[in-house]
Amino acid sequence: MILPYVDGQPRLQGRLRTAPEDFQVREELDFTLDGIGEHVWLWVRKRGANTDWVAKRLAERAGISANAVSYAGLKDRHAVTEQWFSVHLPGKADPDWATDPHPDFTVLNAVRHSRKLRRGALSGNAFRITVRDLEGDPAELAARLERVAADGVPNYFGEQRFGREAGNLERAAAMFSGREKVRDRHQRGLYLSAARSALFNAVLAQRVVEGSWNRALPGEVLMLAGSHSIFTVEEIDETICQRVAAFDVHPTGPLWGAGELRSSGPVRELEEAATATSPIFRDGLAAAGLTQERRALRLMIGEAKLECPEPRTAILDFRLPAGAYATTVLRELLVALDN
Repeated sequence: MILPYVDGQPRLQGRLRTAPEDFQVREELDFTLDGIGEHVWLWVRKRGANTDWVAKRLAERAGISANAVSYAGLKDRHAVTEQWFSVHLPGKADPDWATDPHPDFTVLNAVRHSRKLRRGALSGNAFRITVRDLEGDPAELAARLERVAADGVPNYFGEQRFGREAGNLERAAAMFSGREKVRDRHQRGLYLSAARSALFNAVLAQRVVEGSWNRALPGEVLMLAGSHSIFTVEEIDETICQRVAAFDVHPTGPLWGAGELRSSGPVRELEEAATATSPIFRDGLAAAGLTQERRALRLMIGEAKLECPEPRTAILDFRLPAGAYATTVLRELLVALDN
């Protein structure tokens, strides 16, 4: 799928991820761990390793099932990331996490907590991204960053959601058609998420083309900023327009599943039409037991900063809410060159 840009494809170009240290991510919580309980929360720094693989290594070190280790979300493999894992150790002493250190990850801290870490249980992520071999005027990069920080960007699911060469979508289609049996729970979840994300992106792409991704239409389902609370508006009045303009509420698109769409009128017609070309995904997601949910179409960026420490090098810092992709921000700023 070719995803449209808000201001056209950027003229700037640069290289990302020339080394894992060029793409740094740090998870952020909005609560304090209580220091007691049967779950051990581990603050882990990993380099060049994927999240699920690290979780399995932690389970091996603790001598427990991999199902007893959880994390809030998958993080980029080709990066240096700091994130939380929780390990369920009821009635067991803490292992010595410093023993036999692994070259690809380090346990920086261990804290007991009364509850396990659940998916999405973050306030957000902080990113520090280095762009090398920058081609173009740094002033233009600064101007584009200022615009996206002020107005937000389309909240597309990033390309990593779909696997290498969109392989997760191919596997999802094979699974839904019955051509392939997927017994591994984790893999099945990846394929379901990929199909759902593709349908959402299709709706959002159409809204970007029409210029309505950041404004409310009749029949819109709006989401309160900072929460997942939603409500439908049949008609758009001045108050709704002001709330959207003030970033108090955001238009949403469907995360497909069984049941009726929450939208109505023109919005529902658009969502039905944009996803009609992928009936195997719509039918498969509904049959898989997923229910209709919503996701904001607009992504707001926090604390955006730009440094240019040397010629043709730029360092971008920004914060995003949980579930958002740094690549959706970067694509509005520059075109990534192959390494």
